[in-house]
Amino acid sequence: MHQRGKDAEQQACRFLQAQGLSPVAQNVQCRFGELDLIMRQGDTLVFVEVKYRRHGGFGGAASAVTPHKQHKLRLTANWYLQQQGMSDCPCRFDVLAIDGDTTNWIQNAF
Repeated sequence: MHQRGKDAEQQACRFLQAQGLSPVAQNVQCRFGELDLIMRQGDTLVFVEVKYRRHGGFGGAASAVTPHKQHKLRLTANWYLQQQGMSDCPCRFDVLAIDGDTTNWIQNAF
């Protein structure tokens, strides 16, 4: 991963912690894909896709989470939940889009 991507994920983690979420895991990989951040908010497990763009042109960072990407994230999250024995745990998918200096936290993004 490029350094800017790592920096963006650390920035996202700090931002979400400031909002009251607790970190669970980062950069979880399997054959289906990768989960950038896994956070906990109350009883809910939150799978966070972090996208960074230097500026908001070309649709911005959030537009990079395509339906294909969403499908891969769902498969990876299901795999993670099964591995952890947490298949019945409430969860959601958030996107944290960073466009330059602007952070947009999209809860229940898909």
